[in-house]
Amino acid sequence: MQLTGKSFVIIGRAGMDFYPDPPGTKTEEATQFFACLGGSSANIGVAICKLGGQAALVTRVSDDAIGRFAINQLAHYGIDHKHVAPVGGEARNSLAVVESRIEDHQSVIYRNGAADFEMTVDDVSAVDYVSYDALITTGTVFAAEPSRSAAFAAFQRAKDAGLPLIFDIDYRPYSWPSAEMAAEVYSRAGAMCDVIVGNDLEFGFMAGSYEKGLDKARDLVRQGAKIAVYKMGEQGAITITADGEVRTGIYRTEALKPTGAGDSFMGGFVSGLADGLAVKDAVLQGSAAAAMVVARVGCAPAMPTRIELDDFINGHPGPSPA
Repeated sequence: MQLTGKSFVIIGRAGMDFYPDPPGTKTEEATQFFACLGGSSANIGVAICKLGGQAALVTRVSDDAIGRFAINQLAHYGIDHKHVAPVGGEARNSLAVVESRIEDHQSVIYRNGAADFEMTVDDVSAVDYVSYDALITTGTVFAAEPSRSAAFAAFQRAKDAGLPLIFDIDYRPYSWPSAEMAAEVYSRAGAMCDVIVGNDLEFGFMAGSYEKGLDKARDLVRQGAKIAVYKMGEQGAITITADGEVRTGIYRTEALKPTGAGDSFMGGFVSGLADGLAVKDAVLQGSAAAAMVVARVGCAPAMPTRIELDDFINGHPGPSPA
């Protein structure tokens, strides 16, 4: 599967990430922090823009200094934010405090009353879908109303416009009232999509059992999806298409932190598809981007440029055996 262009509309959240500084510092011992753009959808948009694509984000942010910080950061990275609307009241932007360390790593996420969950059907109806080449969303948009209904409305409008739908499962249990509801909603969303990306735990969760996760990914392709990428951490990935399955390894690196890999993988992967790479090569490009980001501070600022990613791939011994 290839995409017809490099312009993506992304449904999901933008927030703020705090990193204790310098790298390696525990949060409880920190006296200073490094702030940057956060939120999985915003991070994917950064990855795409740094690799030469275009991205527009559709979401809500809090009508305060933190929301304006997120909008300013989106502009800094070249992400179109005309469909990012402020919301007042008690809604607040997501905040993540993330340590740049592997041992005893702590990530503390604040998502109570999240502003992005206030996205409405009117918000997604204002998008001119035919001006984009694909829609991307992450699973957190489905965790609450009115965002859930808005996301499904965006799916239908994008499908009507002929856009491929790309879904990063991105299951965050703390956002959901129950695992059963999440599994049902994610299965409904996955059945509408052309590309589904998730790790073994996420596909297993959708299937109701970890052991059935790979079968769930296969079923989604049998039911009409073009690609399902079943990620297995250090074991690499199994990519399933109608033509069969291919296993790929990972690019080993000296990790600084365990976070950011999923967003950078998605950005590198869809950019590869947009550039005309074969599916296997696009997966490997995503894996290389993920390896680079976990070795750097932050997520959005850690996303590689095209030159950096090409240099990394060309100078690396290559992915581990699949």
